[in-house]
Amino acid sequence: MLYKDINVDEVIEMALSDHTAFQQIEHLYGLKEDQVKQLMRKHLKRGSYQAWRRRVRQFSDRRQHYK
Repeated sequence: MLYKDINVDEVIEMALSDHTAFQQIEHLYGLKEDQVKQLMRKHLKRGSYQAWRRRVRQFSDRRQHYK
C-alpha cells in the first residue's frame, strides 16, 4: 500500500481521536477501515495498536456511531 500522497501522521491522529469516524478518514484520504487498520498496525508499536483496537471495539459496543 502506498502512502506517498497521504500524511500518515494526520491519519494516525484522526484514527486515535474518539471524535473521528472511519467514514471521515475515508472521505478525506480515500482509505477504507481495513486500510486504516493496516496503516495503524504498521506505524504504531504493537502494544499501542492493540490498545487502540481494544478501545475502538469497546466504544463501538456501547455507541451506535463510534468509528
